[in-house]
Amino acid sequence: MDDEHIIYGIVAQIIGLTGILKNNIERVIIIIYLQYSLSYQSLMKKTTSVDSYISNQKYWNEELKVLRDILLDTGVGETIKWGSPVYTSNGKNIVGLGAFKSYFGLWFFQGVFLKDTAKKLINAQKGITKALRQWRFNSIDEIDPTLVRKYILEAVKNQKEGKEIKPERKPVVVPEELKVALEENDLKETFDQLNLTNKRDFVGYIQEARRQETKQKRIEKIIPMVREGVGLNDRYKGK
Repeated sequence: MDDEHIIYGIVAQIIGLTGILKNNIERVIIIIYLQYSLSYQSLMKKTTSVDSYISNQKYWNEELKVLRDILLDTGVGETIKWGSPVYTSNGKNIVGLGAFKSYFGLWFFQGVFLKDTAKKLINAQKGITKALRQWRFNSIDEIDPTLVRKYILEAVKNQKEGKEIKPERKPVVVPEELKVALEENDLKETFDQLNLTNKRDFVGYIQEARRQETKQKRIEKIIPMVREGVGLNDRYKGK
């Protein structure tokens, strides 16, 4: 089993065991996937630029430079996200650049919308990733600059046209105990106006309690917070 499938397996196990990341599974996989594309040597170094990313790679240095030149020639923006090169258009992620021991490649964030007439793209985790598609290379000779440029420009065009699969957001299901407490304190409308993160935090806080007595104590704790419009974890944010 190669490094890529090991990391995918770890993520899948975390999601299966906890269910916490279920609604954002593809975003999590993209982030970890790009982070893990660093070689073992470069994992110990802080990547501050694309130049340093490429020079720190144990494999595929020249090949990455070729792909980078093609990317920059299309006019996309270049940045570092999650420790790897990412290329953007209008502030949206278009394609990532990375390398593993056995191959190097491009990761199209919304690759599902590409026509892929040359049949170069793969979905490494069918049934899990919906939008992400990969183009893998095993040698510098496999890089066709004209074809690569065509795919990149199509991806940019798709972004401008608004073609995008967004993460699924399931509605927050409020526990009956909390629902009753909110109604009794005339706070239902106030709770509904909270942002999604704060709602999920409050609901999860109640659901984690196994004993009814603990649930009641936690409800008593959060009612004043809801009234003030304060999130459960607000005090930890920004630190």
